[in-house]
Amino acid sequence: MLEMLEQLDKEAFLYLNEMHSPFWDAVMVFVSEKLVWIPFYLGLIVYLVWRYRRKSILMLLLVIVAIGLSDFIASGIMKPYFMRLRPCHDPTLSEFINIVEGCGGRFGFISSHAANTFALAVFFSLILSDRYLAFKVILIAWAVVVTYSRIYLGVHFPGDVLLGALLGSFMAYLCSLAFYILVNKYPYFSR
Repeated sequence: MLEMLEQLDKEAFLYLNEMHSPFWDAVMVFVSEKLVWIPFYLGLIVYLVWRYRRKSILMLLLVIVAIGLSDFIASGIMKPYFMRLRPCHDPTLSEFINIVEGCGGRFGFISSHAANTFALAVFFSLILSDRYLAFKVILIAWAVVVTYSRIYLGVHFPGDVLLGALLGSFMAYLCSLAFYILVNKYPYFSR
């Protein structure tokens, strides 16, 4: 069963990875770069502090916890435990894949990019009111694009990013529960 899943994962990877063009290569490298998103993160922090004042303290602390836990579990526990080679390090795939720019570390299960982006996107999707529906859709779309870019660039299998997205979403869910508990328990943060 596990072998069949791995084979399906490789086949899906090869299908998704073969769709390349110089334009999309540049876009996916840009999207996948962590430092590119610093202005977005800073803008989000400024808006949250301006709009939510004290409540933003909890929001920011708990999103950091969600991202930190996601990253630690993905990179600190899962990758060393499973030691699944990234596609770009897999000798059985080397002649078939498109590696756009570099390969990263040796192991890829599970994707930290997927876990971290989904932790942020899902956390804010769960705690912000419905009047932010458009922003929530943009956040989830951003997480999906960043996650897909990892397959496109040849550094993760679809299973790596899917489980990374699930891990990040679960950590976001737990932290959103903590957010509501703390807001209700400590009125200081409700203002």
